[in-house]
Amino acid sequence: HVQLVESGGGSVQAGGSLRLSCEVSAYTYRSNCIGWFRQAPEKERDGVAAIHSDGRTTYANFVKGRFTISKDNTNNTLYLQMDNLKPEDSAMYYCSADWSGGYCYLPQDYRYVQLWGQGTQVTVS
Repeated sequence: HVQLVESGGGSVQAGGSLRLSCEVSAYTYRSNCIGWFRQAPEKERDGVAAIHSDGRTTYANFVKGRFTISKDNTNNTLYLQMDNLKPEDSAMYYCSADWSGGYCYLPQDYRYVQLWGQGTQVTVS
């Protein structure tokens, strides 16, 4: 069954904002770490932001001060608020869960992440 479903991507001009959402199945939501990665064409999949089950957050340096990760425990949803977007933020954004060993810090090698959504495209021009 589908465990992670992203939405909210789209096209925006530089300086604009978008909010991504990820609906997470109840079981997966209990994962020690859930977060967002992104991948641009011909580039590695990079961690963007993550939130531990205790509420602690971590961000990649390239989004600090612009992106905010949060979650709503009432509806098992993960969010990524993206402000002051830049063209270099253009990528497919993936929701993720179950980071191996409970290591909920960035940078994180995507190969140690167990669960992925299908992705949502963000384009900044």
